[in-house]
Amino acid sequence: MADTSQLLGNLRMFWFLGRRGSTASERIKKKRKFGVIFWLAASWISIMLVATISTNFITFPDPLSQDYNALSAPWSMDHLLGTDHLGRDMFSRIVFGAATSFKIAFTSPFIGMAIGLCLGLSAGYFRGRVDSAVSIFIDSILAFPNIVLAIAILFYAGANIFNLVMVIAFYTIPQFTRISRANTMLYAQREFVVAARAQGASHLRILLRELLPNVIVPVAAYSLLIMSFTIALEGTLSFLGVGLPPPDPTWGQMISDGVEELEEDAFISMVPSFFMFMTILALNLMGDRMRQFTDVKASSA
Repeated sequence: MADTSQLLGNLRMFWFLGRRGSTASERIKKKRKFGVIFWLAASWISIMLVATISTNFITFPDPLSQDYNALSAPWSMDHLLGTDHLGRDMFSRIVFGAATSFKIAFTSPFIGMAIGLCLGLSAGYFRGRVDSAVSIFIDSILAFPNIVLAIAILFYAGANIFNLVMVIAFYTIPQFTRISRANTMLYAQREFVVAARAQGASHLRILLRELLPNVIVPVAAYSLLIMSFTIALEGTLSFLGVGLPPPDPTWGQMISDGVEELEEDAFISMVPSFFMFMTILALNLMGDRMRQFTDVKASSA
């Protein structure tokens, strides 16, 4: 009888532990789902990307042509989002402005991520003087107000697409460096790195073969948040008049053009503001969810 009671007790304990394990695994699976908000944000970004790519295949109204018979006109079949105070088609300018924003948003973080990965991997792996030198360099960048320094550089170097991309990329380096450094320090003590070091692998091989594939995942996920920062910074610089010069349309420039018309025709500034807001919000939502997703993967590894 005692053996039967002990057997039943063991069965209950195993059932309880198994139930806890299954509940934890269900919780992890639930966390790994992106969710409705992520897909709504991804849909918005996809629509904007399709619209910008379609300019190569579909004829849009010229974003620079002026219709003096339709100044500040409301939406119509000829002008889906109306026209600005110079009679230029708002829809066409939004689409071509999005192309500029996405071009900068993809290029600048890519450059900053490449440099930040190199610095972060080196600092997190070698530690010591290398870590101190990288930290001083990053702190020096962060010591300067990004808007003020960007205005100064673009004012003297000239406001063109190359200089704008490089200035924004320069300010994405600290974020990528710190994330890659933190993840490198996390993985540098793992068994597979210790085993590779014990087998006589070179530092370069460990960095490229063992650490980089693990570090690049959370860094790439964070790049979506950086993309939203680059769009906001580009819009701010264009609004202040030191971004891309006219007549090429940008969202920040469109917002700036409509400031003087806010009392009578607020939509001239509100329309590009809405598209910029939605794009930045969508990238932030996607980036935050991707960051949580990679954190769950890292914690469950």
